[in-house]
Amino acid sequence: MSLERVAGLFCDEVQAKCEQMPDFPVVTFENGKGLADEIVTYKDLFLNGCRVARALHAAGIGKGDRFSLVMRNHPEFLYTMLAASITGTVVVPIDPRSKGGKLSYQIRDSKSKGIIYTSEFAEDVEKSLAELKDVRVIGVSHKQGFRKPVVNHHPSLNEILDGPEIGLPDDWNREINIPFEVIYTSGTTGDPKGVVIKANRMPMFTMLAQFIWQYTSDDRLYTGLSLTHGNAQSVTLVPSLMLGIPSVISRKFTKSRLWDVCRRHGCTTFSLLGGMMMGIYSEPKRPDDADNPVRKVLSAGTPRSIWEDFERRFDVKIHEWYGAVEGGFAHNAPGTGPIGSFGKPIEGVMDMKIVREDDSECDPDEIGELVVIQKQGNVEVEYLGKKKASQEKTRGGVLRTGDMCHMDENGWLFFDFRKGGGLRRQGDFILPEYVEKAFADLGYVSDVCVYGIPAESGAPGESDIVAAVVPAPGAFIEVKTVFEELSRTLEKGYIPQYLQVVDEIPKTASEKNLDRVLREEFSKDAANVFSF
Repeated sequence: MSLERVAGLFCDEVQAKCEQMPDFPVVTFENGKGLADEIVTYKDLFLNGCRVARALHAAGIGKGDRFSLVMRNHPEFLYTMLAASITGTVVVPIDPRSKGGKLSYQIRDSKSKGIIYTSEFAEDVEKSLAELKDVRVIGVSHKQGFRKPVVNHHPSLNEILDGPEIGLPDDWNREINIPFEVIYTSGTTGDPKGVVIKANRMPMFTMLAQFIWQYTSDDRLYTGLSLTHGNAQSVTLVPSLMLGIPSVISRKFTKSRLWDVCRRHGCTTFSLLGGMMMGIYSEPKRPDDADNPVRKVLSAGTPRSIWEDFERRFDVKIHEWYGAVEGGFAHNAPGTGPIGSFGKPIEGVMDMKIVREDDSECDPDEIGELVVIQKQGNVEVEYLGKKKASQEKTRGGVLRTGDMCHMDENGWLFFDFRKGGGLRRQGDFILPEYVEKAFADLGYVSDVCVYGIPAESGAPGESDIVAAVVPAPGAFIEVKTVFEELSRTLEKGYIPQYLQVVDEIPKTASEKNLDRVLREEFSKDAANVFSF
């Protein structure tokens, strides 16, 4: 029986595209050096989405049920998302770097009835499943380049996708105002919270792509962000699929190969987050840095200290923006607002204010919490199973972002620090980005994260500053030399007390520095910690 399509519903939109342009290569998965790209057409997406939908049914996962998805960026990620839309089930994409208690927590907290994962993470997933006996394995995928063996005692997602062509089930989902995903927050300050995302969010991403990002059919989008993160979905994946604009998605973020990937695929725009931008800027300068097809970089959190240098060095324009999975949006189009500002909200849609603890509005340039006021309808945030936290997030009818910001006299908004996470030293606030830029400019540091630990002085709210650094390949970190070079570019109060030399900076799914982990590993007496 043929039913009228629901505009904006993911499965209906993909089916329509499959009928109109079945062989259009809409998404290319770039798998890294030595591995072949995987190209997904609308026909591939539709047929494989239907196959995974049948597997969900076979596993007893029905409408409203939640199931976890643990994998890097692969075509199977798309097929699983489409299957959730087809069946009305709720997909819970989990950062595949999650291990141990954190992985188990998200599966358990989401009350997932099933799980799909890649064999790359079989060891970690199997450990979690050993204590979560009721979670059923729907399918395990094995991909090119994996060192881990195929998991033979569970259903093979590869075999499911190699099965016969099947269409939509008779009872496929027709509702758009129902939960579609649960996306977990980064967990930078504690256990992550699951944000319930409804299916009607996708049309909004499409509108942003058309009217704010101003994508055209001549564009080719790129991201290396994990699809478990809202940014990759909202800025790259959903606009690509819904508008028929080609996109390229890397298996994982690579700052050293970023520009080569964009050159090879002719990408005109890419999306990143501020934590990634400093890493890209830290890469050794090359004569061909500006020789690339990228016109615009969509960035959330560009450090103002490198903004203009980044644009000049790579010959790009930065379109800065602000958004959170819970809601709220502002942007600063190239050439519109001041450097360092994440912009203004969309007029007529929402308003943003900076408020004090008592909710009174701050004066220009006064730091306070950013709150979002909807112009139409009510502000709603649903943290899965956490009614109290959900109510607190929207207390007083506004979205309380937890971000400490300020607004200039012209209404442009600037991010200062996360609430409870500002670094203050001897009464002055320290902006980590300026310290990180100084380290990046040394030329022998490939990544850096600056964070605070409780001040040895015991002064309330004060921090001692730690710089965790990853030496460039073959480089040796000489503490005395680092101090001397930093002294030429930083004022005394900005020079960290401690240098922590590490093999890598731990990251969240959104490539933010996970300084909580570095802080837990820090010890003044450790062999990799040096004092200035």
